[in-house]
Amino acid sequence: MFPAKLTNRLTLNTLRRIHPGALRPCHYSPSSVFLHAGGGRTGDASLHSDPGVLKRGLYGQSVSHPSLGPRETQQCARRSISLSAATVVNAAPASVQPYLRLMRLDKPIGTWLLYLPSTWSIALAADPGCLPHLDMLALFGVGALLMRGAGCTINDMWDKEFDKKVARTATRPIASGEISQMQALAFLGGQLSLGLGVLLCLNYYSIALGAASLALVISYPLMKRITSWPQLVLGLTFNWGALLGWSAVKGFCDWSVCLPLYFSGVMWTMIYDTIYAHQDKEDDVKVGVKSTALMFHEQTKPWLSGFMAAMMSGLVVTGVNAEQTLPYYAVLATVAVHLTHQIYTLDINKPEDCWKKFSSNRNLGLLLLLGIIAGNLWKERRETVSLTVPDK
Repeated sequence: MFPAKLTNRLTLNTLRRIHPGALRPCHYSPSSVFLHAGGGRTGDASLHSDPGVLKRGLYGQSVSHPSLGPRETQQCARRSISLSAATVVNAAPASVQPYLRLMRLDKPIGTWLLYLPSTWSIALAADPGCLPHLDMLALFGVGALLMRGAGCTINDMWDKEFDKKVARTATRPIASGEISQMQALAFLGGQLSLGLGVLLCLNYYSIALGAASLALVISYPLMKRITSWPQLVLGLTFNWGALLGWSAVKGFCDWSVCLPLYFSGVMWTMIYDTIYAHQDKEDDVKVGVKSTALMFHEQTKPWLSGFMAAMMSGLVVTGVNAEQTLPYYAVLATVAVHLTHQIYTLDINKPEDCWKKFSSNRNLGLLLLLGIIAGNLWKERRETVSLTVPDK
């Protein structure tokens, strides 16, 4: 018993020295170990250097605390169960994990940013006073997961040699040799086949419209070799759902709504992906690829401010043409404040700050979605009130 207690105490002391906050009672979870590895671009080297900590993070093994009773221990065990994307990937069979990391399942922020423009379009296409079609939201969610994964697979296949030269990307499955080019190609075929299955669930107009985006998906990874505006091509690709969502609900595109929404989404991508690119600018110079971060350099904030103004203008036009109501415009004001703060406080020379600002755009996109839904529901209220007012 004494050696066991001594071992536990030494282990706890070691973990406290490595990561002081990791073992506070009832707050330890595997997701704390992978806070950076799962969501950020830079990992905590001290955490990954200790095999014991890594093993607990990978497999979710509980850590006992001598001062906790049975009830508290059970509560901590329940709270230590994390459903974060990184934890799910790390709990998968070892043979499957490289493929899940290849499609970036452990870093879902990209899937969110691909998915959100389609949710805006679906919500705008809903009938006045009605919630957006939940079946369409679910279908597009699956499609976003598959197509983002396919895009990442294509990107890594194109960038294998580049990735080997950059510390952050050298561990990617293709660059590290965990997955061969042929295996990646077969995996890509599977993802595209499943994505096609999702697309075939839509109407014919939407099938043709969705198929038209495939050229952008395939060519985008090459753009950073050709132009200093790869973020623009990414915006054209990532916001295709702003067109497809409406057509999936209505069977056609109302271009007076869809085009300004698509334009706004592209401007939004120019903002967040330029911020993202500032994390890699030193490595990009070394390997010889281009980006708006390198082109704008110290003039990044004025450019981002211009993109924000264009984005907000497009969203106002979208709202007017879609006959949106007060809640929508109130949320637009909040979105403008969020973007202003994001740009004003951005430190382009601090990768951690760039990642934080980039990641906050998921919440911005969700906020805009709520504004569209609330504005659409407000239409019913407005019509109901007008019908109940007696004639004089």
